[in-house]
Amino acid sequence: MSLPAPVERPTVALSCRGLVKRYPPDVTAVDGVDLEIFRGECFGLLGPNGAGKTTTIEILEGLNSKDAGEVRVLDLTWGKGDDRALRERLGIQLQETKLQEKLTVLETVTLFRSFYSRGPDPETVIRRVSLEEKRKAWVVKLSGGQRQRLSVACALVNDPEVLFLDEPTTGLDPQSRRQLWDLIGEFRRGGGTVLLTTHYMDEAERLCDRVAIMDHGKVIALGTPDELIAMLGAEHVVEFSVTGDLAFEPVLALPGVQSGRREPDGWSLTVKSPHLAVPALLAELSRQGRPLARLGTHQATLEDVFVSLTGRTLRED
Repeated sequence: MSLPAPVERPTVALSCRGLVKRYPPDVTAVDGVDLEIFRGECFGLLGPNGAGKTTTIEILEGLNSKDAGEVRVLDLTWGKGDDRALRERLGIQLQETKLQEKLTVLETVTLFRSFYSRGPDPETVIRRVSLEEKRKAWVVKLSGGQRQRLSVACALVNDPEVLFLDEPTTGLDPQSRRQLWDLIGEFRRGGGTVLLTTHYMDEAERLCDRVAIMDHGKVIALGTPDELIAMLGAEHVVEFSVTGDLAFEPVLALPGVQSGRREPDGWSLTVKSPHLAVPALLAELSRQGRPLARLGTHQATLEDVFVSLTGRTLRED
């Protein structure tokens, strides 16, 4: 009888073990984070402002120092004499990029290309981010979406193996967001690895193979989007509000209800069977004499996972 073929372990592109970063006098921004990010995947770091995700990504990028732990990037270590060679292999788009406003798009990309020993022609990069028509326009004349695409272009000028994107679509209109999503997809199809931070759950669910949820400097959940949503034990969320006070304990005991919580403007239930839970909820509200003011349902999302784990929405500071 032949033995089964061994399972090939994915190659690790980025890793950290026991990563710690402190700021005086008594702030621990990153508190013992362990991560492995595989070559070719898009990995998302999610969490509210102050969760430690930007500090984590800056340490992996070599832009910030660690106080404890081990960091490996493409099998190399920052500060061991490999920094120059390592930077040649990374593309970095910061949370906020300040570009010289009186340079043109072409001049900007050409300038960033000059920092590296290899990479595509600037005109090729400009076409890649769909800014051909703006190649001679000053940076100051670009829209928000065009500036973001230009900042991504500056991160692609060296044909990197790993692309760091820190909240790349914050403040963009839906069309500009989807253009950046297409850019990320194209980079991955070429074999690239992406580490992404974002506040948008639809973005993480669409782009990321795996995500880590951070809060107070720690990773509190890690897995594929589907795995994390399955942690809720329910597939749907029912949100409602009523006129007057509500006795919530009887609601939690209704058929199909897995859990519930108070929201600023009402109540939220995670349910397995909305066709059972909603009629039972309406009957219970009628029994309590509480007129329904609002009712809505949606499929469970990563946002619901985060609120369930932390009691906060993703965008709360």
